[in-house]
Amino acid sequence: MLNITIKPIKNLEDYRNALNLVEQLWDAEPDTLKGDQLDILVILIERYEEIHFPIESPDPIEAIKFIMEQKSLTKTDLARILGSSSRASEILSKKRKLSLKMIRSLHDKLHIPYEILASEYNIPSYK
Repeated sequence: MLNITIKPIKNLEDYRNALNLVEQLWDAEPDTLKGDQLDILVILIERYEEIHFPIESPDPIEAIKFIMEQKSLTKTDLARILGSSSRASEILSKKRKLSLKMIRSLHDKLHIPYEILASEYNIPSYK
């Protein structure tokens, strides 16, 4: 039987050790001692990763471009969603911010999460 001591993950060495333990426990049956240890280790690892390796939300415009590419949508398709081709061009080139109406429409039609569409992004100043 594997003798495991579960402790908080405080540094990179602890993190690596926890990952190794998860590997050893990976096939543990649920609702057993090993299964419970695996669950606890996964929670500790996730928390450490949230703090030390955060994943930033994508830029809303980059998210739109990504979804357009994934769904093989054209600028004309986006224009239908946003109301006009000039508006679609302004949004894609970051000359205009997304309005609440646009955010709702993009969410409904392309299923992009509101959190991504409503996040801040910079519009370059043109002189």
